[in-house]
Amino acid sequence: MTIEDSKPAREPEQTSSATGTVVEVAALAPKAVRRRSIKGVSISPDVRVSLYAQGQYLASDLRKQQGLLEFPVVTYYQDPLDEDKSPEAVFNLKTLVNWEPGLLDGPTSARFAVVDYDGDTGKLEPPARWMSTDSFEGYLGADGAPLDQHKAKTFAFHQVNVWAIVQRTLAFFEDGNALGRRIPWAFEGNRLIVVPHAGYGQNAFYDRQSKSLQFYYFDDGEKTVYTCLSTDIVSHEFGHAVLDGIRPYFNESSSLETAAFHEFIGDQTAILQTLLIEKLRQEEADKTAGDFSKATTISSIAEQFGKAVEDRPYLRTANNELKMSNKAGTSDPHSLSEVLTGAMFQILRQLAEHYMKVEAEDPAQPGKRKRKPSTPRQAFWDATVRMQHLSIQPLDLLPPVEVRFRDYARAVCRSQQLADPLDPEGYYGMLLEVFRDREILTQAEVDELKAPTYLTDRLPFAIRPNIDNIARSRAAAYRFLDDNRETLLIPAHQDLLVADLYDAKKRGRQNEPLPRQIVVQYVWREEVLLEGERFGPYSGKYTTMLCGGTLVFDDNGITLAWTVKPGSVPYGGKRERSGQLKERWDKAVAEGAERRKELLDEVARQIALGRVGSIVGSEKGLLASHVPPVTAELEGESQVRFHISPHLNLSQDSDQEHEDASGGRQWQISC
Repeated sequence: MTIEDSKPAREPEQTSSATGTVVEVAALAPKAVRRRSIKGVSISPDVRVSLYAQGQYLASDLRKQQGLLEFPVVTYYQDPLDEDKSPEAVFNLKTLVNWEPGLLDGPTSARFAVVDYDGDTGKLEPPARWMSTDSFEGYLGADGAPLDQHKAKTFAFHQVNVWAIVQRTLAFFEDGNALGRRIPWAFEGNRLIVVPHAGYGQNAFYDRQSKSLQFYYFDDGEKTVYTCLSTDIVSHEFGHAVLDGIRPYFNESSSLETAAFHEFIGDQTAILQTLLIEKLRQEEADKTAGDFSKATTISSIAEQFGKAVEDRPYLRTANNELKMSNKAGTSDPHSLSEVLTGAMFQILRQLAEHYMKVEAEDPAQPGKRKRKPSTPRQAFWDATVRMQHLSIQPLDLLPPVEVRFRDYARAVCRSQQLADPLDPEGYYGMLLEVFRDREILTQAEVDELKAPTYLTDRLPFAIRPNIDNIARSRAAAYRFLDDNRETLLIPAHQDLLVADLYDAKKRGRQNEPLPRQIVVQYVWREEVLLEGERFGPYSGKYTTMLCGGTLVFDDNGITLAWTVKPGSVPYGGKRERSGQLKERWDKAVAEGAERRKELLDEVARQIALGRVGSIVGSEKGLLASHVPPVTAELEGESQVRFHISPHLNLSQDSDQEHEDASGGRQWQISC
């Protein structure tokens, strides 16, 4: 289902009382949940659980009807920056959250557990209380009253606010319009810990080691700013958790572009979540007459935080004209990410403009009929839905290691081809032009992608894929990969790991099901010697260059996409290669050698900048916030692995403004 605000069947009555017993609250609350009815048919709790089990097959209207599988909670639309305005302008009174059978205090759900522990004060706040009776369902504060806008200053409201945002954002990613599958975490366990008040500081971040999202608070001279109340910040940090879950090897890199891609996903998540709020989207459409370039509410990220910390109306903006050459020499992943964020926002803007063209001729039937132009509101909504497809579905096509902006651009274009092979509206050409103009793709790459090609890759597999076997288990997928090492550019003697195996059921623009996708990610490690003074204390040790690929098949075993990050080691087999196979291997080994050189140069650069170190100890334990931008993990006497910390922010303006690596501002602030 596409996440979208909806008017609940019956809105709760407003009461000025801030206290009351559960019985009194229930008398005032909407009749919801335990016993539901649809057109007079009574729905028991057992039937509701059965409907929940089949929820993926139910129409969204049915899911929302009478709160069967969703229930409303009150959250901030964006943040408390304009809290002096009317409640209707600040609070979303009907944020819909998916219902599930095991909801508990906290809030705690199947995938999240809110633990409100302050590492500075050592205080554990009481959790929001889950209540489900015949006459009321929802979360209550410690006083037994519902957590509505009148309770916005209580920590219990903060707990529910941040939980509702991550619940809704997870549903967005798992929807068929996005990835069309369940999202794993990158750590052992199934619940991500959410800490709304982790401590004092200008900070908020996702941390794999502590399995948590941590949100901090600080004073801006006038009031206390709580990062857990910013929808943009919460969505951004949760975007890190999602990307880490589906591509966990991205963090084992020192690549600036890989770190910047993490930041792009965070910002793109925040923008899309804002677009999915009907009230904000429609207000922006009306106010701007459909001109996305003037839609500052949508393009500006973390307004309250930016005003408090940077003294400007946002922390970052997606509405920019930046190119890769504008960021040459930067070492700040947040700064570099703005190029890709700007490119995708430009695509969003051009989509809306396209939908609003007056009497545009239908390319599928030239001269026969013309398409009725969209209103600004409809154009904004259509652009939002298409952007969900364009920006999120391609994530499954990315390589499993060391992503670059051009990898994502190619994945976006390939995903568009698969979803809309006829492309009557010319979206494919528009994508290529934007990525070329932003210098993410070269003209040569654009020409290559424009050339006529088969919709499916024709790889010369020695053993053809049996998709039933491959999809059955990682062991079966490994046998297929091992049988086809030479075709897949995997050296003969390298130990090979199936990093992930899953299938996805995505949907197209008209909500039609797309062919099932079976995705196989495989990885191997190539040892690299760190030799020379530029590697400082790590000289003489070995690190590893991650290599690997992603294969996407359809139900018939046809290869829909293949992307690979090759190593520098030749195949190693005894058979002489010739023709296309030899050409492919020569090109792969050369690319691997270049990757190896880039890895060594980047590690040396990070060491020279003082950004490599171990996690700084802290009395906060799991809530320690002092983490170097790149951590070095020693394995025995001779091995070291470097991990990026993509949630950490540096300066927004220039690298010269960074403080030293002993734990100053550059190691504290995220977003």
